[in-house]
Amino acid sequence: MSFDLVFFGGTGDLAWRKLVPALFQAWRHGKLPADGRILAVARDERSDDDYRGFIRERFVEVDSAKRPNDDEFSRFAELLHYRRMDLSQPEHYAGLRQWLDDRGADTVVLYLATAPYLFPVICKQLGTAGLNSPNVRVVLEKPLGHDLASAREINRVVRSAFAESQAYRIDHYLGKPSVQNLMALRFGNALFEPLWRRESIANIQITLAEALGVGTRGDFYDQTGALRDMVQNHALQLLTMIAMEPPSTSDADAIRDEKLKVLKSLRPFTPESVARDVVRGQYRAGTIDGRAVPGYLDEPKVPAGSTTETFVALRTEVQNWRWAGVPFYLRTGKRLASRHAQIVVNFRPVPHPIFPGSSRANKLVINLQPEDGLELHLLATKGSSHGELLAPVSLDLDFDKAFASERVGAYERLLLDAIAGRLNLFVRSDEQEQAWRWVEPIAHAWASDPNGPRPYASGTWGPPASSAMIARDGSTWDEEQ
Repeated sequence: MSFDLVFFGGTGDLAWRKLVPALFQAWRHGKLPADGRILAVARDERSDDDYRGFIRERFVEVDSAKRPNDDEFSRFAELLHYRRMDLSQPEHYAGLRQWLDDRGADTVVLYLATAPYLFPVICKQLGTAGLNSPNVRVVLEKPLGHDLASAREINRVVRSAFAESQAYRIDHYLGKPSVQNLMALRFGNALFEPLWRRESIANIQITLAEALGVGTRGDFYDQTGALRDMVQNHALQLLTMIAMEPPSTSDADAIRDEKLKVLKSLRPFTPESVARDVVRGQYRAGTIDGRAVPGYLDEPKVPAGSTTETFVALRTEVQNWRWAGVPFYLRTGKRLASRHAQIVVNFRPVPHPIFPGSSRANKLVINLQPEDGLELHLLATKGSSHGELLAPVSLDLDFDKAFASERVGAYERLLLDAIAGRLNLFVRSDEQEQAWRWVEPIAHAWASDPNGPRPYASGTWGPPASSAMIARDGSTWDEEQ
């Protein structure tokens, strides 16, 4: 199969940090179709060789195991091309179409690695230039809008040029092997699904924690915040995969139909419930790994007195028969105690304990990053002389170790899926809009709250109010157990 992959914003951070390195890994693994071209478009004037040199220099910032040697890069670089484009000029799109038509690849993937405000401009011009034939796919990076209204407008313009089946809304968390394993865990095994319901599960926690701050992206982040950057997309996508009903097939729309049902079943927020069940925070100076780090307001390009949140914790429920009354806790933030992403399923305790000692309930920990695997926490006797005292023991499954040679990175998987036309791991427009519809009352409540975000020291797990919120249900966050 021949393909042409076009990166709009081909000299931007996303392209050279994530996308081109992911394609190199696919090429190195022999997964990238052989007959392909990769075209970067941007405003400045460069030749193909100039662009190849630009990419070669930036590979030094990629993990050492993922860097090409000189021979590998020279062969991979034959795929790389560059074209100058002013995204507002129709004649430049006509030139791009001619460049693509001259070869007539089986598949054309147009990846919009630009600022989201350019999506409508680009999609309109693509439609006008006829760059929307059935063999064309358009990939859109998050954030897709700033609120429900802007998301709808982006989707309206995209739909005016492309069919829904041609639109690939990317959420890179869905490309992680560990996230794909959520489906396999539930629907490929007989062990857990009978327990996957309110009668057996006490609560579910989703944590997406970063130790890094905003760095040099302060101006971008200040217009986004943790709610829009992480909750509206990554955290909610994980929640839907945990809570969805079994789809009838593995087809993309069957899966996305079930995810949409979960989003529609989430308990809606009111101003009162936002005050009670949502905690927002902003990091202050502190220490991480023995190193002093600045507070958010001291970061470059962050406006003085900003009230943008860098931390969100919330409690919600899925209002259906399977999950009625089961709390779902979501938490995400920057400058937290460590970098990790995990889902913790806390099971209910046994109804009548007959053993003395530990009363700790079973739990399933699904590690997403940096480790990738499962931990099943059980209770067992030590076989000692002290009687039948129970002690915690865990079964630890390391997927990275078990499948190391076969596993691929998130962007590598998603780029290959876009080329192959697989939509399963991409977000449909109605999913995206429903997620915005659910988080928007939180943003509205914060806009009228004079108190602003709660401060927390870098290197901690966020404001104490986060622990107090979950403690009202008699629970604790996993690291506090």
